[in-house]
Amino acid sequence: MDGIDQQAPAGGLAVKLTGRAAEEVQKFIVQEQVPAESAGLRVSVLPGGCSGFKYSLNIEERALDDDFVTEVNGVRLFVDGFSAQYLSGITIDYVSSMQGSGFTFSNPNATGGCGCGSSFTA
Repeated sequence: MDGIDQQAPAGGLAVKLTGRAAEEVQKFIVQEQVPAESAGLRVSVLPGGCSGFKYSLNIEERALDDDFVTEVNGVRLFVDGFSAQYLSGITIDYVSSMQGSGFTFSNPNATGGCGCGSSFTA
């Protein structure tokens, strides 16, 4: 990874990606046709959503110079410094049900949320 890896912020960047979520991310990496040796999942927090912040997941070809990079269940995760403060301890899962399927977020840092499941207050 050419020296891009940074140390996790104080307290550690403990982002959990379940095995099921990792399988789905790997499928997306193949579909996006990005280089497997450098590609990963960008996990970020953006201003917006109905509760103040929203989660964002994107497949990217490589990490940016200032990203925190970690590997969980065989998937590289790229996290920017702003997002890292809100993501430590989060668990990202992939669920399928009769209502649909998609990624879910369990964030111990969230102080509130809403029914959409992808917006939170910190």
